[in-house]
Amino acid sequence: MNRDDLPPAVPPAELPPAAPRGFTARLRNYFLTGLIVAGPVAITLYLTWWFVTWVDALVRPFVPVAYRPETYLPFGLPGSGLVVAVIALTLLGFLTHNLIGRTLVDLGERLLGRMPVVRAIYRGLKQVFETLFSGTGSSFRRVGLVEFPSPGMWSIVLISQPPSVEIANSLPGQEEHISVFLPCAPNPTTGFFFYVPKSKIIEIEMSAEDAATLIMSAGVVQPGSDQQKKIAALAGMANAARVANTPALQPVTEKAD
Repeated sequence: MNRDDLPPAVPPAELPPAAPRGFTARLRNYFLTGLIVAGPVAITLYLTWWFVTWVDALVRPFVPVAYRPETYLPFGLPGSGLVVAVIALTLLGFLTHNLIGRTLVDLGERLLGRMPVVRAIYRGLKQVFETLFSGTGSSFRRVGLVEFPSPGMWSIVLISQPPSVEIANSLPGQEEHISVFLPCAPNPTTGFFFYVPKSKIIEIEMSAEDAATLIMSAGVVQPGSDQQKKIAALAGMANAARVANTPALQPVTEKAD
């Protein structure tokens, strides 16, 4: 195509002026701005209120009527059950550090250990709580990338612990595996749990909170452009390594007539 065939360039001074923004467009922008500002605040307050009232409903039956705030006030005091729960848990932790407290805890665990169904539930929940709330644990504090659900597509996972000896011996291959949890968007409490070889995981420098924000927003809220560029570069390197390890295809030569 010759330059003569191209349409003439329009000088900047001759460009048509931008259409003036109408009153309806301004109202729409004001509404969206207010929604962006008030939406997160309202949802946060609602979830906080729901949690406080839920704890109050659980703790109130265990508090004597004489010690309830509504007995002396003409209205209920939200959060009183939460305060009682925090004090009770702190006192329980203090007592379990003593010899008598540890003895009572061991006695209770032995009693639960003799119940067939309750024993499995209690031991599993205890291990989960000890892993999540211990200061030295590393489960779900590291974030990585795995190639899922198909080659060339990468998903964010939370890295957990290596498998037990029984599971590790049953996994195919000689490579060391590790357990990961792949949260689903926009609800990160649901997802997939599976074992993956260590070489198939790309560990990234991202906190679990930023990963949860990225997943809950379905990619709308990016925890940082520089970090995302690093993730894209790591994914590109992984793709390049996978292509390099794939046997090259032989070119097909067409037969001449």
